[in-house]
Amino acid sequence: MKTLLLMRHAKSSWKDSSLSDHERPLKKRGRRDSKRIAQELDKNNLYPHVILSSSATRAKETVEVIVDTLDYENRIIFTDELYMAEPEDFVAALSDLSDDDDTVLVVGHNPGMEAFLQIIDGEIESLPTAALAHLVLAIDSWQELSLDTMGDLIGLYRPKEL
Repeated sequence: MKTLLLMRHAKSSWKDSSLSDHERPLKKRGRRDSKRIAQELDKNNLYPHVILSSSATRAKETVEVIVDTLDYENRIIFTDELYMAEPEDFVAALSDLSDDDDTVLVVGHNPGMEAFLQIIDGEIESLPTAALAHLVLAIDSWQELSLDTMGDLIGLYRPKEL
């Protein structure tokens, strides 16, 4: 069994129009919401063995807040492949992980993140900014993961509902 945590990056700022989409930082609300989700991870004993994240500034800053809140000391992988990723990109990134990584947090973007969640869960769920989906997958190896893999949605945490 593998635990997959899918988190959409927190609320970002559009204030500085000179920044590219990739460079947009978090708003204060985004930092606050990221901390709430990190506290929910802690409350539910969901401490990832590895964090996979988009290389976009808003995703990196979301990860930074989580790391600081959890005193996280495991691996973090930032990759361009998860910037605006599609479901097959998530599968490819996860398939490269070690089987020792039982719990993985992926921080990414919509619409691909919601589409990936829908494929794995079989239901349509919304992932507003900073939302976290907790899934359990009936696989023993990340290399078994495919777009045909079904998972059980254990929890869906949205900052406004916490």
